[in-house]
Amino acid sequence: MLTYAINRAVQFALSLLVASVAVFALMSLLPGNAAQVALGTNATPEAVAALEAQYGLDRPPLIRYFDWMGGMLTGDFGTSYVTGAEITPVIVGSVQVTAILVVAAIAVSIVIAVPLGTFAALEQRNWIGVTISGLSQVGIAIPNFLAAIILVIVFSLTLGWFPSQGWMAPIEGLGGFLLRLVLPVVSLALVQAAILTRYVRSAVLDVMREDYIRTARAKGLTRTKALFVHGLRNAAIPVITVAGVQLATLLVGAVIIEQIFVLPGIGSELVRAVANRDLVAVQGIVMVLVLLVLIINLIVDILVPIVDPRIRNAA
Repeated sequence: MLTYAINRAVQFALSLLVASVAVFALMSLLPGNAAQVALGTNATPEAVAALEAQYGLDRPPLIRYFDWMGGMLTGDFGTSYVTGAEITPVIVGSVQVTAILVVAAIAVSIVIAVPLGTFAALEQRNWIGVTISGLSQVGIAIPNFLAAIILVIVFSLTLGWFPSQGWMAPIEGLGGFLLRLVLPVVSLALVQAAILTRYVRSAVLDVMREDYIRTARAKGLTRTKALFVHGLRNAAIPVITVAGVQLATLLVGAVIIEQIFVLPGIGSELVRAVANRDLVAVQGIVMVLVLLVLIINLIVDILVPIVDPRIRNAA
């Protein structure tokens, strides 16, 4: 297991290195002058040259890349060309908001999808199982932003149960924090739960057809007990993989939900930085998103062989 984990960690580091080069190269190839954008169209060439020298934009790209990477490794994401403020506190604060939103959404989706998907598989020939499958198909077809708008209209504007926008940190008041978290989390969780329900149902059905389940039932176990005792471990493997992919997707896709509910998350900061052409902030935010996605993939790669050692031995 140690060798397997080391190999995955090396792959993680190499992937992060390649991603950093790609992000820096793409930002450098964008047309326009960052100093000119920061100073405005009326800036003199002397002022532009001075700002380029101040931020090191006149240095060779390779030197700027190593300075940028060295800063990030020490937690320094640089200074905004537009506002002149440090980028690190902004990224740290916005990542916390997005992390709370995404982790809560994936947790809710798992809590909904695992029992529903398992029940839909066990009762696939009954009307209940068919209904769950049908509703999950409908849920997959509904975009997150549409679910968010419907929830706002029903539970905020009509019933007045929850605020429609804004953010409150837990230390400012747990009640207000939870009230403002409900609608965004449910907006993300409903669609993800529908997708995950389909995968859970499919995984359980595949396991129920295995020979060891038939053997367990031949020994006197009921279908449900045979599944819970012998089958859920194997059924969890594809579910863990899909949940990891969903979590990574939510990190990037939460930007629309953050815009609808006016949440100061990493997606909102990315939109603001792009609109202001703040390339240093864009680089830092994109790298943080890449890092989080790679960490999620690494965790999934380590969890799967723990659940099924055969995968680890075959690697």
